[in-house]
Amino acid sequence: MKFEKTNKNYLQYLILLRLLKLLDRRYLILFGLLAVLFIHSFWKYGILNQTIGFIIPKVSAQVPIVNSRAGFMPDWSRLRFSDMIVQESGSVRFPGRLGTETRTWMAGQSIAEFLELGDFEEADFGIERLSVQAIARTQGININTLRLSDFGLLRTQSIANLVQAVPSLRNRHINQVPPIRDLVGRSGWGTSGRIGDIAQINGVGQLQLGRIDLSRYRLTDIPGVERTAIQRFVNWQDTLIRDIPGLPTLSWNNFPSIPTASLAFIGKVDLPLGDLEANRIRSISGSYQEGFNVPCNLPSCAHFELSGFTPGATGAQWISGKSQQVRGGFGILRSVNGGREPTGRHPFGSAFKQVVWNINEAEGRVDTSMFFRICKRIAFVRTCTPYFIGPVPFINYREKDPIILGNPPTVP
Repeated sequence: MKFEKTNKNYLQYLILLRLLKLLDRRYLILFGLLAVLFIHSFWKYGILNQTIGFIIPKVSAQVPIVNSRAGFMPDWSRLRFSDMIVQESGSVRFPGRLGTETRTWMAGQSIAEFLELGDFEEADFGIERLSVQAIARTQGININTLRLSDFGLLRTQSIANLVQAVPSLRNRHINQVPPIRDLVGRSGWGTSGRIGDIAQINGVGQLQLGRIDLSRYRLTDIPGVERTAIQRFVNWQDTLIRDIPGLPTLSWNNFPSIPTASLAFIGKVDLPLGDLEANRIRSISGSYQEGFNVPCNLPSCAHFELSGFTPGATGAQWISGKSQQVRGGFGILRSVNGGREPTGRHPFGSAFKQVVWNINEAEGRVDTSMFFRICKRIAFVRTCTPYFIGPVPFINYREKDPIILGNPPTVP
């Protein structure tokens, strides 16, 4: 059987070779010219892109959602900082507590890599009320495997700071706590006595843990640190999300407080319209600073029109953030990014801004994104940049899908 099959294949090969030899070279040249013209026409008139898009459908990234009667909501039990991937690179410099600070991010990077706890302080998540032990328990992380270096917040803590954050350290002898013993010993001070006493000595109490190699110690080598709420540590707001063990992969439903969607204003995606639309005046998008009825007086105002339950909502427009920028931010940092942010709304609170980003008229689809901001305390005053860090893929909608619009419910 194997021999017969081999002979059959060989015979087919000979026949094919003979047919190819019969083709006149002139026909091959003519066929090549026609193929070039055909491909050129596909490219020029966009037919090629449409064909490829039909053969290989676009992947529409979005967060996991729950379909409620009011509208699509994020599934907080599956939403994590580590999964929020920024689509565009950026970098900004701004005044900070210790001078000029820089934040840089790259497309494809998760926001956990460059956003800090303080950026979400006003979002009422209550992250600062968590301890490393609580996060580890929820994630199934063995606390005994963590090193002091894993808890990045500790690098800037002095001995005096530690005693204030973990009062039980006060009565412990220096030799009982290896990291403090080594920190004090390297600085030329004696290692006898209590930690509470040496914390009050000028020049010793101010020694920071970052002066020693924290990777050499287990987290539990400073007893009580793992059980202490993040907010008890000095300047906890300046800590990157990635520097809290387990926090990047902690789902948002495990925060002390999860975002609550405002159902004051709900509707349906009625009609997605592209860049040819201009001068839209019935806007329901904007910013905290300008309000959420900012008209789009531009030659290109991509948007979608609403239909809905709120009186007068039918025909109102949510403008795309790609088309329109509005004022944002407050305090000293309001000038970052030229003081501008993409227009949008906040149906899920102040942690991020929901922005209409991509609109596909042909498919009747509206893709939204999340945009984030930077917040700091400068001279004890809280200040935030505009929401300009993004886009991070969020919820995608199609015509007739319900959508939560939140506050305010005003329509022009």
